Amino acid sequence: MLHQRRRPSAGRVLAVASLLPALAVAGWLLAGLPLLLAGRYTPLPATVLGLAVTALLARFALHRPGPLIETTALRTGAVLAVAAASGVFNALLHSEQLAVRRDPATYAQYAAWLAGHGSLPIAARAEAFGGADRALDFGSMGFYQVDGAVVPQFMPGAPLLFAAGDWLGAMLLTPAVLGAFAVLTLAGVVARLAGARWAPLAALAFAVCLPVLYTSRTTFSEIPSMILLFGGLALLHDALSRTVAAGRAGASRWGEGVVTGLVFGLAVLVRVDGLRDVLPVLAFAGLLIALRRFARPEGAVGPPLLVGLAAGAGLGLFAAYTLSRPYLAYLSRSVQPLLLICAAVLVLTAAGTAAAPWLARVRRPGWLPGAGAALVVLVMAGLAVRPWFQTVRRTPETTEDRRTARFIEEIQRANGLFADGERLYFEESLHWVAWYVGVPVVLLATLAAALLVRGLLQGRSSAWLAPLAVIGWTTLTTLLRPEITPDHPWAARRLVPVVIPGLVLLAVWGLGWVRDKAGDRAGDKMGGKAGDRADDGGRGKGRRRRWVAGAGALLVLVPPAVTSIGTAFTPVERGEAAAVAALCARIPPNAAVLVVERVTGERFTQVVRGMCGLPAARVRWDPDRDTAPEHEVRRLMDRVRAAGRVPVVLAAEAAQVAPYGPPRQVMALVTRQDERSLTGPPDGTWSLRINVWMAAG
Repeated sequence: MLHQRRRPSAGRVLAVASLLPALAVAGWLLAGLPLLLAGRYTPLPATVLGLAVTALLARFALHRPGPLIETTALRTGAVLAVAAASGVFNALLHSEQLAVRRDPATYAQYAAWLAGHGSLPIAARAEAFGGADRALDFGSMGFYQVDGAVVPQFMPGAPLLFAAGDWLGAMLLTPAVLGAFAVLTLAGVVARLAGARWAPLAALAFAVCLPVLYTSRTTFSEIPSMILLFGGLALLHDALSRTVAAGRAGASRWGEGVVTGLVFGLAVLVRVDGLRDVLPVLAFAGLLIALRRFARPEGAVGPPLLVGLAAGAGLGLFAAYTLSRPYLAYLSRSVQPLLLICAAVLVLTAAGTAAAPWLARVRRPGWLPGAGAALVVLVMAGLAVRPWFQTVRRTPETTEDRRTARFIEEIQRANGLFADGERLYFEESLHWVAWYVGVPVVLLATLAAALLVRGLLQGRSSAWLAPLAVIGWTTLTTLLRPEITPDHPWAARRLVPVVIPGLVLLAVWGLGWVRDKAGDRAGDKMGGKAGDRADDGGRGKGRRRRWVAGAGALLVLVPPAVTSIGTAFTPVERGEAAAVAALCARIPPNAAVLVVERVTGERFTQVVRGMCGLPAARVRWDPDRDTAPEHEVRRLMDRVRAAGRVPVVLAAEAAQVAPYGPPRQVMALVTRQDERSLTGPPDGTWSLRINVWMAAG
């Protein structure tokens, strides 16, 4: 007689499905980085090795049944449906940012080069211009000229992922897929920590939030970072739960601890800020190591977690040093203090681990839990009233600072504000959060954080220690110093990796607490005979809980949806892919391209080099002019002819290329771009025109 195979439970499906995105991203990065360093990042080896590494990570992370998530097939199906719907919605309305105006196009061009060449640095091809020349600049916005080659800005993690999409002919759709993965990942963390009943609500609230829509439609690094950080939290929760359940037997199982640390650490390969985000995990690993001295079973996770974290973060730092060194130099004012903070945390963690026996004998004062909860509320209140007492400013010291100040002044004028380029608007950061998630979510999250901190200081809620540390630390440091140009929705991307998903997680936990308290209160108020009180009290609790849950769900969902509605159905920079393809088709195949105007040079030098496959360079111009000197352009055109190529000149206007040949317009794109709002959430888009003229000599 054949035995019918038992189907996995709905809880098991949700638990595994919510871990797979982080494991897949980590596996691909672990496979892709060595191939890139070896100059062999091509489809076949990357796919074979990526699948193998992902399977290995899954083998260690999922080889034992995880902690049971108590849920129903309906709730699991709802989570999967929300994730899938968000992916489809953002894919249909995806952006096409290819002309390098801001970071998404830099990431796209970085990924396009990796997809086509599989190696770094980017070849400048100076020989096509007759060799290196003082008037030639092979760098452009987001791409640095270094030692005769071109080095892209940013960490390589996100471009490695987007390049895989490019191989499938769908690079611009890859962010939507990653956005769906992020929704699923958050739902898994919510199901583990707040209860599966809240997972669909949290998934939907996160998915409709404007910054999540924004970063799920174009090539940003924030969504992959979020997948790794929250996937790491889910893996850590499962590893600790399994180890505690297994007792001492779990001490010999290193695999899942190392995988968890790797997932966290690889966030550094995606974003330099990931180093800050994982600092609480370092401290938590030290705490777990200290617990080993007290024969606590969860202490067994500490050493492998630390090893994995060091390996993942070490790979990120190594990649930054070897592939993104100019970017690190550019960020030195932020990176150097961050490295000092990391060193301090490492020293304090080591000292705390060594002093664990002594610290364990210190009695906590009875007032500490209440003080901890009060501190949470005071910090959030301080951030809320911060604009009344502080205006954050920065005096421009570098060329980049001065460029940013001029840009802020332009936005202020467009917004009808007084022009003050030194103002950064960072004091408004908690208000930014309230714009996007709504005041109810901020209040519920504050309540939840206060209650959980109190519980932790009372020796309860231990499962929340690492998540609360990561969310609290990153939220506070991000809101104090967002370190981003403050126009919106641009600045909203800073909130995506941790702040918004963290507050949504806390808010639904807080909503569950309010619901439970409301039900208890309803039961306490019931009167009548004992039997009647039991029956009526149960029904009264149920009704009140349902009403509170329903009203709370509306408060969580409606404000972010209302904020998003103004831009959710309007894609930006559509048509750029077709326009770039047409541009490439109109340039002669044996051309060497000289870009003689500033804006066109910033936007299209790497586009021509990477997507058209032609050598390209900017002709240097004086700081007080937007075009290069004519005599220099003519001299360089002669060098190009001598090298056996056709000189092609690009600029933004016909008059700028007319001296070098009959002008021909090769791009005339009219599309929409993101709004640039400083004092309120964006509620629409702005028009955008991109013109490129060509003269072939």
